[in-house]
Amino acid sequence: MERLTSCVVTTPDTAGRGRDSHKWVALSNTTIGTLMVTINSSILLIALPDIFRGIKIDPLSPGNTSYFLWVMMSFLIVTSVLVVSLGRVGDMFGRVKMYNLGFAIFTLFSILLAVTWMHGTAAAWWLILMRVGQGVGGSFLFANSSAIITDAFPEHERGFALGVNGVAVIGGSFLGLLIGGVLAPIEWHLVFLVSVPFGIFGTVWAYLKLRDNGVRTPARIDWAGNITFAVGLVAILTGIIYGLQPAGGHTMGWTRPFVLICMVGGLAVLIAFVVIEVRVSDPMFRLQLFRHRGFLMGSLAALLGALSRGGLQFMLIIWLQGIWLPLHGYSFERTPLWAGIYMIPLTVGFLIAGPLAGRLSDRYGARPFATVGLLASAASFGLFDVLPIDFSYWSFALVLGLMGLSMGLFAAPNTSAVMNTLPPAERGAGAGMLNTFQNSAGVLSIGVFFTIIVLGLAASLPDAMFAGLTGQGVPVAKAHELANLPPIGSLFAAFLGYNPSQTLLGPDTLHALDPAKADFLTGQTFFPHLIAGPFGDGLHLAFAFGAATCVLGAILSWLRGRDTPRVRHSRREDAGIGLAGAGEAAALAEGAGAALPATSALSVER
Repeated sequence: MERLTSCVVTTPDTAGRGRDSHKWVALSNTTIGTLMVTINSSILLIALPDIFRGIKIDPLSPGNTSYFLWVMMSFLIVTSVLVVSLGRVGDMFGRVKMYNLGFAIFTLFSILLAVTWMHGTAAAWWLILMRVGQGVGGSFLFANSSAIITDAFPEHERGFALGVNGVAVIGGSFLGLLIGGVLAPIEWHLVFLVSVPFGIFGTVWAYLKLRDNGVRTPARIDWAGNITFAVGLVAILTGIIYGLQPAGGHTMGWTRPFVLICMVGGLAVLIAFVVIEVRVSDPMFRLQLFRHRGFLMGSLAALLGALSRGGLQFMLIIWLQGIWLPLHGYSFERTPLWAGIYMIPLTVGFLIAGPLAGRLSDRYGARPFATVGLLASAASFGLFDVLPIDFSYWSFALVLGLMGLSMGLFAAPNTSAVMNTLPPAERGAGAGMLNTFQNSAGVLSIGVFFTIIVLGLAASLPDAMFAGLTGQGVPVAKAHELANLPPIGSLFAAFLGYNPSQTLLGPDTLHALDPAKADFLTGQTFFPHLIAGPFGDGLHLAFAFGAATCVLGAILSWLRGRDTPRVRHSRREDAGIGLAGAGEAAALAEGAGAALPATSALSVER
């Protein structure tokens, strides 16, 4: 009997189970990595007021607005620029090595952020530079995680695996809001410290357990392509950041010479980049991948999806923090945390649809799910547009949930379909290209949404503000001055959880007013009622833009063509595989590679 048991241990089937267990190691580790990175990318949205108070900087003063924007967006810009290059490096030198390096870099810069000791502008620059370093580590992780999952899972299971990873991405972005809201008021350094233990654990676990199943492609680094791509994209994204800031008496800075030079010059450099990539022998950006219709249409659909939704989170948070929450009894200081809590239905919708759509797309193909997902997003924009500014929360929550469901329907099937079009030797480069499209479109979307909203505010807010201020006894000269200030300052104040009226009026003006009128101006209803109409005008335009881009993305998604035939299972088998896979992935996340149960996902499949 003992000999028989010994034979069972060494059978090929057992070896196959060992190989099968590695895919759950790969999924669990990459899920922890992407979750950690996305939590850190959104945690600042709630924690920024406490961080700036901690370093003793007023982010709303004219000279400090750039610090606010760079701290908030530098991470996203770095990941937009580097993911393609680092995905290509992963193809050349090993995806797991590059992924492990990213874990270590991200953890190191998290520690450096957590020990920030300076104050003033020195501290602001330190935060920006350390966030750039975090972005480098995050780029290594993002650029190689999808390719590692694709290498580890058979084609008919990739949709589910990428769906779980996608849940971590979207879940992390909203968990960051909650974690930031809880930790930042206690001690702002904790916002950065919270990821350190997970980073250390993930780095060690990846080094010990993660295997490289990918195909390496020996090649030379395309220095000319890397440099021109980085310079061109950084120039355009920098132009977007400075275009959001008022300048020269204008509401926004899009006509500033510096912004125009960045935008036009960046575009010219990117055109030169394309010319270089066509001619070099080992290009960074594999333009020939666009010859495959599935990759081209899937990438364009992802770009348009990100363009439609990248700025949506900011708009909804400002809607909640600047108008709805104060009208419903929440102080401005408490609105950042509660805005994150009230946005939870978006995450819940994605958590429901993400893995399910990934599994179903493995069976029926990605095209119908991805296309319907974008059309449902367009419908969600339409429903947001008909909600009143002072809405019933349950109607808002239902639309949020529908938006989350639609995002989940699109994300995993589209990513799975795009990755399945790539040859094994180019999965890192292809994943990096896809991430670059989405991240760059996200930054552009923030610029577009803010511009649309500010233009709507600029058309009617000055008159409303002048009438409202003078009606409460504010001197005409002061009211005229405040009414003609760029409205984006009021948006940033609401976004950061500051009392906009108190920030604008200042203590001198407030002390000169009748106490009852000063209390009314700085209370929880004056500013929300003042901004509700003008903000609603901008929201209508923003939602129309989001719906139109989703519809266009759905058309391109459908034009990707039919998917290749997939392995089919019964519904019971699909459910068993999905539940077993999710359970094993969770067990591995807790046990860091502990032995799997004898009944694995493949045993269910067989």
